[in-house]
Amino acid sequence: MLQQTQVPRVIAKYREFIERYPTVNSLALASPGSVLRAWKGMGYNRRALYLQKAARAIVERYKGIFPRNEQELRELPGLGTYTARAILVFAFKQNVSMVDTNIRQIITHYFFNDSPQKEKVIQITADQLLPKGKSWEWHQALMDYGALKFHEVKMKRPEQSRGTTIPFKNSNRLFRGRIVDRLREEDIKERKLIDEFASLYKKDDQFIRHIIEGLMKDGLISRRKGFLSLPE
Repeated sequence: MLQQTQVPRVIAKYREFIERYPTVNSLALASPGSVLRAWKGMGYNRRALYLQKAARAIVERYKGIFPRNEQELRELPGLGTYTARAILVFAFKQNVSMVDTNIRQIITHYFFNDSPQKEKVIQITADQLLPKGKSWEWHQALMDYGALKFHEVKMKRPEQSRGTTIPFKNSNRLFRGRIVDRLREEDIKERKLIDEFASLYKKDDQFIRHIIEGLMKDGLISRRKGFLSLPE
């Protein structure tokens, strides 16, 4: 939930989500549509689907017991090296190193004079720095320090050229989120949704259809007998 989302916004949603799905089994048994509805307000809806798919995989492969092996964790839907290692560090207090954005900045700044390095080089350095038996405490401190140390630097960085990025208000991601939000309210005829969005956002049918097909491909919405809905 914290991926590219501020902590204050996450706290209430996290508590609500845990109350609704208190165990990995309860999440695994839920429909993707109900999980997406519970995720409302968070954005990045694919994260919700990955979380639910991972829960199902844990129940089916490991009888509801979280694996404590990096390779097994990385085989779960939506988990990469960082997330797998973060689970090992913070949930199981294993003596492994992990690298997030803040930790990468710390290592790059203090050991490479702010010169960007390959991921492998950063990871090797992180492994060498890890104090034995103190992985949990070490990473808590590094992440807090990195967030404080580089926050001011980020705020002072010049803005990127406006010509190099697409404003969020015109991005596909905005329309993807709006369509999912619309289907959280009710199932709707595809033709009606296209007309509604074309009128509301001044977009042509082809653009809206392209967004719909992308959502279909990602498993975020379903089509049946001319109706669009969240997946069940």
